[in-house]
Amino acid sequence: MKLKALIVGMGLFCSVSSFAAGELRFGVEAEYPPFESRNAAGELQGFDIDLGNAICKAAELKCSWVESAFDSLIPGLVAKKFDAVNSAMNITAQRRKSIDFTQPIYRIPSQLVGKEGSGMQATPEGLNGKTIGVLQGSIQETYAKEHWEKHGVTVVSYKDQNMAWADLLNGRIDASLVMSAAGQAGFLSKPQGKGFGFIGKPVADDTILGSGIGFGLRKGDAAEKKQLDAAIDKVRADGTITKLAAKYFPGIDVSVK
Repeated sequence: MKLKALIVGMGLFCSVSSFAAGELRFGVEAEYPPFESRNAAGELQGFDIDLGNAICKAAELKCSWVESAFDSLIPGLVAKKFDAVNSAMNITAQRRKSIDFTQPIYRIPSQLVGKEGSGMQATPEGLNGKTIGVLQGSIQETYAKEHWEKHGVTVVSYKDQNMAWADLLNGRIDASLVMSAAGQAGFLSKPQGKGFGFIGKPVADDTILGSGIGFGLRKGDAAEKKQLDAAIDKVRADGTITKLAAKYFPGIDVSVK
C-alpha cells in the first residue's frame, strides 16, 4: 500500500493510520513525571512509556513516540500526527466530543500541593484570594476554573507542570492542583519539595475528572480501539499494570472502579 506522508515537526501526517503497517505512534507530553519524562540520557521514561511498550508487545505492534504539548495532543491526534494519545489523559465527556477512547486503564486522584501549615483547604472558601497553578489543557485546569475561579481564586495555566513547580517555589502561586502521583514523584519526593505537602483530600467531580485514564483515539477508529482494548485486557490479566503501578505509584490504588 502506498502512503502519502508529509513530515511536520516531530509529527507525521498520513492518509491512513500507521496501524495498517504494524506501527503504533503514541502522542505524548514528556514533562509530567512519573507518567512521562526524559532521563539524563534523553530517553523517554515513566509509567505511560512502560505501559505503551507493553501494550505494543501484546498487540504485536511496533511502538514509536511523538512529543507534543499537552493541550496540543487532541488537535495533533485529529490531524493524524500520531495514532493514539498516551499521556495520562483522563476520559471525560468533554473530550469525547472531539475524540474516542479505549477502555479505562487506570485511575489517579487529583490533589492540591502547597506549603505545609499554610492553613489552605481545597475548597472555594479555603482558597479565596489564593493563586493556583494547573497544567494547560488538563482536567485539573477545568476543575479549578469551574469550582474555584468563580469564587475569588486566581487560576494560572502552564504549558508544562515543571513551570508550575518553579512558580510554587518562588511564591508566584500558592498551590498547584495535579494528579497525586505527579505531585508526589515530580515534586514532593524531591529536595525542593521539602516543606510542601498535599492540601486536604482528593477533589471530586466525575463529570470533569472523568472515569479513568485511557488512550485517546480518533473518532471512528473502531478497529484500532478493538485491537488496543484486547491488548489492555492482556496486560491487565498478566499483572503488568499492577506491577507498573507498584513501581511508579507506590501506595496509590490505580484500579478503575
